[in-house]
Amino acid sequence: MATNQTRFTLRYAAGSDTGRRRSINEDSVYASGRLLAVADGIGGQPHGEVASATAVGVLASLDSELRSLDLESLDLQATLADGVRRIGERLAEIAEQDPATHGMGTTLTTLLFDGTRFAAAHIGDSRGYLLRDGELHRITRDHTLVQALVEDGRISQADAIDHPRRSLLMKALQSTGSSDPDIWDFDIRADDRLLLCSDGLTAGAGEPAIAETLAAGTPDEAVAALITLANDGGGPDNITTVVADVIPA
Repeated sequence: MATNQTRFTLRYAAGSDTGRRRSINEDSVYASGRLLAVADGIGGQPHGEVASATAVGVLASLDSELRSLDLESLDLQATLADGVRRIGERLAEIAEQDPATHGMGTTLTTLLFDGTRFAAAHIGDSRGYLLRDGELHRITRDHTLVQALVEDGRISQADAIDHPRRSLLMKALQSTGSSDPDIWDFDIRADDRLLLCSDGLTAGAGEPAIAETLAAGTPDEAVAALITLANDGGGPDNITTVVADVIPA
């Protein structure tokens, strides 16, 4: 839990683009002053767009419930864990009602904000970043085979960038059962800038270019510039970004 009790608010923007090689957009996004989320439907599985939209829809309902509550009195991590549990239950319900959606799944990276700190929940290979004092820090860990190989020392981080199986997920939210997400909280400072993104951004641009682009302009301008950056890099996948600035309340 954060020790700095200065209260903050968020200035945020979100955007999504199909990219240059996909015919449909299987990403979904949500952003409010309390909750930010990016979900990326799993490619190669049925109805990825339904899975990601379901995840975001459940979180939007949770956000509505939180409007009347004092967030500082809540256990933010437990609240996010409950939201992820609800997503898993809803995916299973939809698959039971419509067998064509059996096996659908989605990544999820989401942040919950109470004015003094963030809690985060993450599963899959969408990412969260923190830009602080000009330095970009990745705050999530990819749940992919390639990331596991890097951590085991079997391949280098440089090899991972172009690895043919870099998109193979080890964990995701699925209608057939959901793995546990990573859940944690973290401190914030005034002028921090947060980025949530689907892997369409990181597939189209390296982290140095992302950092440079993210540092410029308003959240709206940064969102648009990041999408352009990924498309200029080939736009190999759907591109979804949320940018949020932490400012004194």
